[in-house]
Amino acid sequence: MNGLINCDCAFQGTHVDTANSDPKKLIADLQNNRMTTEQQKKQFELLQTLNSRHLEARPGESAIEARIKSFELAYRMQVEATDAFDISQEPEHIVKLYGEGPQNRQLLMARRLVERGVRFVQVWHGDLQPWDSHSNIETEHRTVASQCDQGLAALIVDLKQRGLLDETLVVCSGEFGRTPSVEMGQNGAGASKGRDHNHWGFSLWMAGGGVKGGTIYGATDEFGFQAVENPVSIHDLHATMLHLMGVDHERFTYRYAGRDFRLTDVHGKVVRDILA
Repeated sequence: MNGLINCDCAFQGTHVDTANSDPKKLIADLQNNRMTTEQQKKQFELLQTLNSRHLEARPGESAIEARIKSFELAYRMQVEATDAFDISQEPEHIVKLYGEGPQNRQLLMARRLVERGVRFVQVWHGDLQPWDSHSNIETEHRTVASQCDQGLAALIVDLKQRGLLDETLVVCSGEFGRTPSVEMGQNGAGASKGRDHNHWGFSLWMAGGGVKGGTIYGATDEFGFQAVENPVSIHDLHATMLHLMGVDHERFTYRYAGRDFRLTDVHGKVVRDILA
């Protein structure tokens, strides 16, 4: 399923099915056909009053606080989401800049969300995992790259021309890299034009948000199998992303099961050579 997820730090992500271009159908049950907007508003206010009283008797109960905030988010989405996802409001030259197809439409929606103050936006490309090419990597990757190449470039251009790129960190990444050799079965049979998962050599790109433009950091060996120059761990990447968002990864923790955890566990160093 094509999907775009947006979330604020206080909430879990909200799935948006961007395979449907009708902004009223992107989010399930966004519209209530049995109540007017005014009736829904009164219902929401009553619900929040009851929940607030419930919380007063149970101070510090995070689950109740989260529920109250989730209802607030849901109500705001009912009021504002249809407008935010309606790319028909965009001028023709902007729509053409991003190009056609679900992925490029998602990227344009992402810019509209960022423009409206949504702090975290995740754009997921395609149905299931189209980049997970175990059979014919040349054809499959060429196809999926053509579905997002124009939109990704347009997103950076569009954010920059609106003065949003400096404060928006764009990260384009998959789950891991690919081996330089074809994939084969354990008995040596079944060679194909696909390539297996590779966590030793893995590239991604970042733009905006305090990243130094035009910088290439690190390199793999001559076969493209393993990082040998300035290797960066996933904890280093997360530490750097948090730093760019103004968060010290060594001090920022979350409480779970009675313990304080860091998002980078006990690892991670900020990669300062890529900072502007």
